[in-house]
Amino acid sequence: MSSKSNSVLIYKIRKLLSQLSEKKGRGTELVTLYVPKSKALHEVINSLREEYGTASNIKSDTTKNHVQDALTKTMQRLKLYKKTPEKGIVIFAGAIPGDGPPGSEIVEVYEILPHEPVQNYLYRCDDHFHLSHLRNMIKEKETIGILSIEASEAGIGIVSGDKFEVIRVLTSGIAGKHRSGGQSARRFERLRNMELNSFYHRVADNANQILLDEYKSKGIIVSGPGPTKNNFLKEEYLDYRLQNNLLAIFDTSYAGEEGLRETVKKADDVLSGLRLMEEKKLVQKFLREVNKDIGLATYGFDDIKKGLLSSSIDTILIIDDIGLTYIKSICNHCGKEEVRQVGREKYIEVKQKMTAACSKCSSPDKELKEKDIIEYLADLAVDSRANVEVISSKTEEGRMLKSFGGIAALLRYKLR
Repeated sequence: MSSKSNSVLIYKIRKLLSQLSEKKGRGTELVTLYVPKSKALHEVINSLREEYGTASNIKSDTTKNHVQDALTKTMQRLKLYKKTPEKGIVIFAGAIPGDGPPGSEIVEVYEILPHEPVQNYLYRCDDHFHLSHLRNMIKEKETIGILSIEASEAGIGIVSGDKFEVIRVLTSGIAGKHRSGGQSARRFERLRNMELNSFYHRVADNANQILLDEYKSKGIIVSGPGPTKNNFLKEEYLDYRLQNNLLAIFDTSYAGEEGLRETVKKADDVLSGLRLMEEKKLVQKFLREVNKDIGLATYGFDDIKKGLLSSSIDTILIIDDIGLTYIKSICNHCGKEEVRQVGREKYIEVKQKMTAACSKCSSPDKELKEKDIIEYLADLAVDSRANVEVISSKTEEGRMLKSFGGIAALLRYKLR
C-alpha cells in the first residue's frame, strides 16, 4: 500500500491552515492539542480528563458545555490509536459559531498526522486555534539567494522549496564604455569606476538586506555575463556571511530578471535538493513522454481515474490551485448515482442541482458526498500504489501543466 506523498500532506495542511485561521470561538472554548511521539497517549488522555473536570467550574453553561464537548471528542479521537503515531498527532476541536444564536454551534474536529515530527507537547483552550507550530512545519527550511549582475543592472531573487521569486531589480544608469566627445579618457574612466563602485555598494546593501535579514538564505549563487560578477566578488562587496557561502558562479547571457531565470535553469545540480527542482524534473519528464508517439503519459481527470483503477499510473501531477471538487450524489430510494467534478465558479449551482429530487424516481432523499479533487485522487492512489505530486502553479512548470488542464500522469504502461 502506498502512503500519501509529502506534497499532498503539505497541500492539506496549507488548506486546513487557511480554514482554521478564520475560525473564532464565542469564548475560550477552542481546543488545540499537539502531541509528540515521546508523549504516551494514556498520559495525554488523563491530562484531558483533568481539564474536563476543571471546565465544570466555568460560569457560562454554554461555554462549559462547548469546552467539555471539545475535550470529549478530542479524547475519542486519541482512543482510536494504540500508541502515539510515529510523527505525533495534532488535533483542533471546538464549537464554531454559525448563523444561529449562541448554543446552536456544532463541535468541529480536525485531526492531522503531520509530515514532520511534532516537537513539543501543547494544550491550549482559547478563543482561536494555535496554528504557529503547524505553520512552522510547512515553512521552507532552506532558502537559496541568487544575484545576477552586470554593469547596467542586477537582479536579486530567492529559491525556496517549490518557489522561485524575483525580489528586486536594480539599474545602474551607468554610461557604456565609450566616452562622449570633449571628455578625456582618464577622466571618463575615473567617473565610470566611481559610478560602478556606488552601484556595487547599492547592490550589496540590497542583497544583504534581502538574503540575510528577510529570507535567512543558506547560500548564494552569483551569475551574469562577462567579468562584472567576478570583479564584484573579488572586491568582497557582499556581507562575509554571503561571501563565505557562495555556492556557484554561472556565466549567463543576461543579468537582472532574465539573468535570474536563466540561472535557475542552469543550476540544477546546486538546487537539486529543493522542491522546485523536483517539480521541474517531473513536469519535464511528462512533457517528454506526452510528445512521444507512444509515450508513457496521459492527462485529464477521466483518463487518470481510469488509469488508477487499472493500476497503470505511476505518478499523478496536479497543480495546487486546480480548484476542483469531486461531488457524488446517491439516491437512497432507487440507488441512482451521479458524479461531477466542478470548479469554484459553478460549485454552488452544481451542488444545488445534485441535491434536487432524483431524476429517476423523483425522491428527495439523497446522500451527497464531496471531497477536494487532490484528496480524492490521493485516496484512490493508495490502492494502486501510485504517487501523487502537488505542483506549484506559480512556477514555469506549473504554468505548463496548467495548459494540460492542471492534471497529468506518468504511466507504468500505456493505457489501452
